Amino acid sequence: MIRYYQGKGGSKVLFNIECNFEPSCSEYTKQCIIKYGAIKGWQLGLARIRRCNQPDLVEKIRDEVP
Repeated sequence: MIRYYQGKGGSKVLFNIECNFEPSCSEYTKQCIIKYGAIKGWQLGLARIRRCNQPDLVEKIRDEVP
């Protein structure tokens, strides 16, 4: 699902918004799944997406996988 989403252009193309974080929320979720497994990885990814709510942010927030 994540590869498909990223392949289609991610949030920039599909939702006309740019992610506030570096790495992007989809990449972060993918890395979490690889590191922690499906359940914990999705939980961390969804928590990250919930924090992504600053449309007027000037600089991206650097947030690495824990």
